[in-house]
Amino acid sequence: MYEKRSLTGSADTVARHLDEAITRGSVSATIENADEIRLGDSRLILRTYERYSMTGGNRLTLSVSILAVGNRMEVALTTSGGSQAVFWKVNTFGEEAFMTHGLRAVEVFADEQ
Repeated sequence: MYEKRSLTGSADTVARHLDEAITRGSVSATIENADEIRLGDSRLILRTYERYSMTGGNRLTLSVSILAVGNRMEVALTTSGGSQAVFWKVNTFGEEAFMTHGLRAVEVFADEQ
């Protein structure tokens, strides 16, 4: 699953907000990777969160990319790992729930700006 949102504000503040909101939302959620790339005035902040899905009986990830130039940001969220089938995706409830949780965190940040 993939979703994208446009935001304004501080990239550092949104990254901290997402770290807290996403890991607080699940007892098994962790930050698996945190990185940043700079090029001139632009920044790409990367996060990979992981959690266990009781519904799917597996682990899944939520990857977040925050592309920031000044106070403008594009935030992309991608989930993966929420299926048990070999050749096609079935039982994506865990992925959908993780995406919903990530989007809520982004929207809360946007509402506070």
